[in-house]
Amino acid sequence: MREERTEQEAHICRGCCETEENEVIELEDGFETNEFEADKFEAGDLEAEAPENPEESQEKITVTTSMDLQGSHFLYTQATEKSIKTLDYDYKRCNGCGICAEICPTKALEMGPLHEIATGLDAPAVMMDLEKCTFCRMCSNFCPVHAITFEAVGEVPDEKQYPKYDTFVKINDKCLPCALCEGACPQDAIEVEFTFPKKEEIAPLKEGAEGEIEIDTDKCNFCGVCARFCDAFILLEREPTPDNPVPFEQILVDEDKCDYCVLCQDLCPEEAIKVKGERPCEAPKIEGKIKIDELKCTQCARCKTVCPYEAVDLQKPMEGELSLIETNLKECDPQGCRGCFNVCPSELWYVPTDPEDPRKIAFAEDFCTYCGACVKACHLDAIKVERIEVHHTEIPDTPWAAQWRDAIESLKTGVRKGVDRAVHRETETLKAQKFMGITPPGVDEKMLAAVQEKLEALMPALRSAKVRKLWETDSPKNAAAAVKKKIEG
Repeated sequence: MREERTEQEAHICRGCCETEENEVIELEDGFETNEFEADKFEAGDLEAEAPENPEESQEKITVTTSMDLQGSHFLYTQATEKSIKTLDYDYKRCNGCGICAEICPTKALEMGPLHEIATGLDAPAVMMDLEKCTFCRMCSNFCPVHAITFEAVGEVPDEKQYPKYDTFVKINDKCLPCALCEGACPQDAIEVEFTFPKKEEIAPLKEGAEGEIEIDTDKCNFCGVCARFCDAFILLEREPTPDNPVPFEQILVDEDKCDYCVLCQDLCPEEAIKVKGERPCEAPKIEGKIKIDELKCTQCARCKTVCPYEAVDLQKPMEGELSLIETNLKECDPQGCRGCFNVCPSELWYVPTDPEDPRKIAFAEDFCTYCGACVKACHLDAIKVERIEVHHTEIPDTPWAAQWRDAIESLKTGVRKGVDRAVHRETETLKAQKFMGITPPGVDEKMLAAVQEKLEALMPALRSAKVRKLWETDSPKNAAAAVKKKIEG
């Protein structure tokens, strides 16, 4: 798709211009011109500064847009002589929260059948109209699951001129590290790398050694340090659940691989291991590194919940309240539907297993990021999300700042002012006319009686399920014969 616009045309028809020293015009934000822009110059100033030949000052900008599909990624591109901008939408990562479509100022994004997608339909939850998109990056900056990313090269404003979520997950000095946060993360965004040596490196297995080893299960927090250090320890994994996000359920000792070296006792941060044996050397210091993939992390706070050492500092993208609308839960079938389960990046939904718990479905709100995907996925309208705070970076003083403030505010209010593109037209209201004396058609009573008689004769056949099935599935000839037989009988 190619289209040419002059500077003036781009400014008036799209309102999305950005200028740098009055030389570079970029189709950037897709917003109406702000009021202060219109007030910059008086009419006299424009006339005084107008060039003798307007065509000489009008720089033509060729805008080319395209879409490409690579695996699960939809790549939308806008190219000019000065820049190339790309929006990368990964529909497999998208959970259908709809925030991008709700805040889009040009209504360029449209949501698909979200309940069907949430319950198994392999289709993108969001589709883009390239005719409307101005690559303002609003959708990418406020996607809570990072399903949309934006890249640009060339003469484009710095990304710091655009607000985004102010979120973080930081590991502080209290971290050992241990293996709990890695196993609890539902997005596989955490990787723990232990850097201390294994037992076999500093004290190889001594065959025939005798001794005793015991684990105090009341003290053990399943940090996994002993299992990382020595192969004699077996840490049994479990599937984390919202009501119990700890990824391990038991720790065992294979005494055929244990020579009772006492090093695990020295290493255990909870003093949960007692060993009677001979110590060959000093135990190493617990050391390691934790890497967090920012594109995968959704700040659900599971890592913070399972950490026994308060080593995780975290800020979510939004704060709010998640609730269920009880009157709409009568037909809820969480085992059959599971729409809310499937779309939640925090995996906070669960079915209570306690027979005395009357609830059909429950959630652990501590893990909620208030994205609202579960609301869109529920066909019963039984879930409600209210946002009371959006954590975002500073909104710089730019020509498009007002639109970004409105978009961020709409995440809390649900009302997006956007761009008013309505065309107001006056229409003529037609007045009611009086009855002109036209005589309605008469009713032939004899004909009406004959029709009613025929219908009454047909009623026995119409009430017969066998006749109706024959009528729908068999040939007209056989159906007519069955009707006739039924009437005569």
